[in-house]
Amino acid sequence: MTPRELLNSGAKKLGICLTVEQTNSVFIYLAELKKWGQKINLTAIKDERDIVIKHVLDSLSYLHGFVAAPGLRLLDMGSGAGFPALPIKIAFPGISITMVDSVKKKASFLRHIIRTLKLTETSVIDARTEELSEQFLSTFDIVTARAFADMKSAIAVGMPLLKPGGLMVLSRGREETINDQDLVRAGVSLECRIDLILPYSDYKRTIWVFKKVG
Repeated sequence: MTPRELLNSGAKKLGICLTVEQTNSVFIYLAELKKWGQKINLTAIKDERDIVIKHVLDSLSYLHGFVAAPGLRLLDMGSGAGFPALPIKIAFPGISITMVDSVKKKASFLRHIIRTLKLTETSVIDARTEELSEQFLSTFDIVTARAFADMKSAIAVGMPLLKPGGLMVLSRGREETINDQDLVRAGVSLECRIDLILPYSDYKRTIWVFKKVG
């Protein structure tokens, strides 16, 4: 199975049908990731098959946690090389994406991909998520995070940015948990927890979905 076949078949197993144009965009993105990765540390994974599974399909698995309706506003904390935000945007171009990363070289890469793929309603803020100004409070429908601290810390940082009733969607290893008292203190409820194995791998992930109360 070629990487393209792997992407398309894996996405279908996650309930997502990618067009030829969307598939092309993913591989343009991955080619730029490889090119820029020779200069800056964007990912430790080098094998293209592993990148498709552990980065792209892992990113698309977040869509088990919310419905990507047109006009939805999503903020991704600590975006790094753009996972999960960019694969989600490519698959569902009607949503608005804001990526936040404090490393300026990574932010430059993200802006380069936005220009290269001509993505609209997609922006980058090169700052720490904790330092975002008050203009972003209660702004977003969805907040995502991948390699961003532990769940308790991610919730504490991300929840102020969500609209009331908004969702935080986190992908974690099976071993990570959070207790009810921390959720109550943070003003959130656990909507669901989805255990999954990424297609064509034994890579186990858990999608956690938290809702901002009030």
